[in-house]
Amino acid sequence: QVQVVESGGGLVQPGGSLRLSCAASGSAFSIRSMGWYRQAPGKLREFLGSILSGTSMNYADSVKGRFTISRDKNTVYLQMNSLKPEDTAVYYCSADTPFGAFWGQGAQVTVSS
Repeated sequence: QVQVVESGGGLVQPGGSLRLSCAASGSAFSIRSMGWYRQAPGKLREFLGSILSGTSMNYADSVKGRFTISRDKNTVYLQMNSLKPEDTAVYYCSADTPFGAFWGQGAQVTVSS
């Protein structure tokens, strides 16, 4: 079992920045990759990017150049810059293991003036 907890959400003005954290615990040694997703009201969950056990990252085109994923041991970060109102969503972190994917509870990010 892997426990995943997101933190760092909140309200930010358009053009601002925010950093989300995702802490994994439990059988974290089994994690192959960790990813970030978001879900806006009335929309499907959207993949944002992921990081493998090393330093290999990949990003969705919609956030490439604005969002950056980094990792420090069992914590993964999502640095979000130049935020837009359409970035408003609940942001989720997921840990992929041989036993399945484990999800956090989500962190609300609201971009509004």
